[in-house]
Amino acid sequence: MSRCYTQITLADRRRLHHMVAAKVPVNEMARQLGRHRSTIYREIRRNTFRDRELPDYDGYYSTVANDTAKDRRRRLRKLRRHPTLRTEIINQLEARWSPEQIAGRLLSDGLSRIRVCKETIYRFIYSKEDYGLGLYQYLPEARRKRRPMRSRKPRDGAFPATHRISQRPDFVGDRSRFGHWEGDLLIFDRPLAHANVTTLVERKSRYTVLIKNPSRHSRPIMDKIIRAFSPLPAFARQSFTFDRGTEFAGFRALEDGIGACSWFCDPSAPWQKGTVENTNKRIRRYLPGTTDLAVVSQRDLLHLTRDINDQPRKCLGYRTPSEVFMAHLHEDR
Repeated sequence: MSRCYTQITLADRRRLHHMVAAKVPVNEMARQLGRHRSTIYREIRRNTFRDRELPDYDGYYSTVANDTAKDRRRRLRKLRRHPTLRTEIINQLEARWSPEQIAGRLLSDGLSRIRVCKETIYRFIYSKEDYGLGLYQYLPEARRKRRPMRSRKPRDGAFPATHRISQRPDFVGDRSRFGHWEGDLLIFDRPLAHANVTTLVERKSRYTVLIKNPSRHSRPIMDKIIRAFSPLPAFARQSFTFDRGTEFAGFRALEDGIGACSWFCDPSAPWQKGTVENTNKRIRRYLPGTTDLAVVSQRDLLHLTRDINDQPRKCLGYRTPSEVFMAHLHEDR
């Protein structure tokens, strides 16, 4: 799959229309079109035709999807063609209006005025041409942090193409398979030294493991993962999916130490390891970013993981991660 993104063409959408009608799996659609599966998911979700009065006609149609996508791209240019509207939106942003409030007000003012949706306003704020205006500073803090990065050092040298998530076998991404883990690193405020916590979650059972680290050096982190997972049978630790943080650059130690394969998400694509991201939110209730890890021991983290793994989860039929994990251990043996 090419690393330079290009827009989906009408010819691609025609092929996609036939595959959707034939109920081809999304992974197979992505393979045939040379796209990532998240691109296919997004294309189908955003450009599917829906009719409230005649729901029988709902579906993905190539020409309708192509027109919908073109119309969405025209909306941002609307702010270029209408300087009055552009100035009004900037003034409202400076007055601390949210994009949702601006779009809703334009809609409520009647059909005689030009309207834009909230997504168009967000794209306007984050576009390269208007980034210099600094409009992101008027957004809520969580949205403000999503502004484009000025620069980023490439990490492709540490993570070869053979270990990218696009090369990962489909059965590894199947959440019905046991023994595949996702990993991440919980970082804390800089004044609190370089200590961090490795978070590891088994995808099917949601079983969580937390490991304290004194630094972000990769080899010590990998050695601790090896020691923690060595007692498990091989079928319970088949693979790990990480992001491209330098702390995971020593991934080959996992292959040599416990025979586990490692896969790496695309840059700025945390949803590709959504299980561990969801778990991190739960852990942050107990370990916020201001936590001083100097007063938190590995034993404290074990107590925390026991509490998390003993909580019933709706996605597990209200069983606990510990129950599901142990059941699979005994069943597969």
